[in-house]
Amino acid sequence: MSGAGARENVFATRMALTNTKLRLKGAQTGHSLLAKKRDALTTRFRAILRKVDEAKRKMGRVMQLASFSMAEVTYATGDIAYLVQEQAKQATFRVKAKQENVSGVVLPAFEVDRVAGSGLDSVSSSPTHSILILPVDFNLTGLGRGGQQVLKAKEVYAKAIETLVELASLQTAFTILDEVIRATNRRVNAIEHIVIPRLENTIKYIMSELDEMDREEFFRLKKVQGKKKRDTAARNAASEAEAAVEGPVIDEEEQIVNLLSSKDEDVIF
Repeated sequence: MSGAGARENVFATRMALTNTKLRLKGAQTGHSLLAKKRDALTTRFRAILRKVDEAKRKMGRVMQLASFSMAEVTYATGDIAYLVQEQAKQATFRVKAKQENVSGVVLPAFEVDRVAGSGLDSVSSSPTHSILILPVDFNLTGLGRGGQQVLKAKEVYAKAIETLVELASLQTAFTILDEVIRATNRRVNAIEHIVIPRLENTIKYIMSELDEMDREEFFRLKKVQGKKKRDTAARNAASEAEAAVEGPVIDEEEQIVNLLSSKDEDVIF
């Protein structure tokens, strides 16, 4: 007999049955853990998706204000790009990278560190990245005209940088979680629809084969016992037939006793 469905090619033995049951238990445990991991990642993925949507909407509004403020600066003072490139020597914004563990998945997270003052160097030994923007001590731009528009543009673009870094952090985590959730779903589906049914079919096959072997052994023992009984009955019948044909058997000692105990009339003494 063979189990229905796909199964593994194994010998039907008690040891194989025990090993297959242990493998089935391990597969079920792994399926449960992966399902819990998938649920946790999906929950975090949906939360990040909402934050990404909010950050993108916020980014659109902030960039719109930044574009308008830059247009106002250009209208009021003219092109100030060369002044910024000439006088911006230090970074007032630094992006710090850190890691966050979510159910065994490492997600990078970026934070904006706004540096006050002008005594900091752009090169640092810590894992940070510097962003050049209007420095704090850049106070002479727009002194003749358009100073208010320049300060407004500075603050708006600073807000845009913070929003951009936040969006980059969320988008990176979103992409990584999407790939990990896809891989986890493939593993869960493979275990649920391929591995576990195959092991269950293998267990059914081994149990059916062992039951068939037990039935065959029981039938063989019954046949052997019946043949022994028939052979014994045949031997007993043959012995009884031989005894009936030959008649009663008299021993020699019994014959001697009978001769001595009998009395002959011709013998005087």
